[in-house]
Amino acid sequence: MQSGMSNQPAFLPYGRQTIEDDDVAVVAAALRRDMLTTGQLVERYEREFAEATGAAHAVACNSGTAALHLAMLALGFGPGHAAIVPSVTFLSTANAVRMTGAEVLFADVDADTGLMTPETFAAACERARGDQKVKAALPVHLNGQICDMTSLARIAEVRGISLVEDACHALGVSNVGATLYSSMACFSTHPVKAIATGEGGVVTTTDEPLARRMRALRNHGMTRDPGEFENTDFAFDGGAANPWYYEMHEVGWNYRMPDVLCALGSSQLRKLDRFHRRRAEIAAVYDRLLAPLAPALRPVPHGNRPRGWHLYVVLIDFAALGTTRAQLMNALRTRGIGTQVHYIPVHRQPCYRLRYGAPSLPGADAYYARCLSIPMYPAMSENDVHRVADALVRTVRV
Repeated sequence: MQSGMSNQPAFLPYGRQTIEDDDVAVVAAALRRDMLTTGQLVERYEREFAEATGAAHAVACNSGTAALHLAMLALGFGPGHAAIVPSVTFLSTANAVRMTGAEVLFADVDADTGLMTPETFAAACERARGDQKVKAALPVHLNGQICDMTSLARIAEVRGISLVEDACHALGVSNVGATLYSSMACFSTHPVKAIATGEGGVVTTTDEPLARRMRALRNHGMTRDPGEFENTDFAFDGGAANPWYYEMHEVGWNYRMPDVLCALGSSQLRKLDRFHRRRAEIAAVYDRLLAPLAPALRPVPHGNRPRGWHLYVVLIDFAALGTTRAQLMNALRTRGIGTQVHYIPVHRQPCYRLRYGAPSLPGADAYYARCLSIPMYPAMSENDVHRVADALVRTVRV
């Protein structure tokens, strides 16, 4: 062996992008086009994303957080409003609500799946103050597991609440994004998600006015539609709209997604089914190899409902194994295995504790206390999957 070379196996992170030569080629081609942003590749990507999810409209933006924020803005959120958010989620689900000036009501989750349930949704509704109008709820399809949208929609309809799906973990799952039970669904194309564009987000909806409003809001609130112009003396010359003219009817943001990233997104969308199948294959191998570690270590139960496999999460009784989560993660890391925790309950974050106190959400706390995400991404080989499972078996049995 040459001096300086290592025989250590490659480090396996909990998740990563799968970028192939054809992805690189389409990005290189996009860089040679006249338009690097707000061009035709954005429109193409939106059409393809809508087709992939079964939605009528798809609005591309520059992150999953921006997607959630645009959805809240499109619903007219502001001070005096409130939205229900499950506590087990990433920060952005709650932050997108607060970014409008509205308040967050944290819902508890099932202790084994981390999902908001009809019961925890209803309980959160009951905690709303009399001066708060609960205008929306954001069920999170955690790890690729799908919430019971039929039941959530029944409760929401009775209470006059809009549902906005945080589907950032669930692209590629049947009917997710088609908004059969919701006003909108929000997606992320961060590198560890189902497809990768570096950063990126998409909102899908069947509601054309909502889509039109989000397209304006992602571009500073501007419109170039002559039919919407109000300052007619400025806008028109002899009945024709001035070619340079635009108007802003409300404050918006620069949430645009560049053509270069949309080119990558279109390429990745063509692989979505393959990526989805490979994740399911990896999950099946994990299920089999980790079964002997039950009940101290067991996968999050996934039942019979359709689901994706954004993350493969195990629930661990650390006390029964005589260890802590930090000790186990560090031990696995020495074996070249990366892990992560998804997520610290958001109601425990100092920012939200200061604002809302400490609501009792035992399901969220119980899920957090046991969860650990292990490597899951389409480029993993069979040997990689066996290596992770073997490292877990050896570590917890030491």
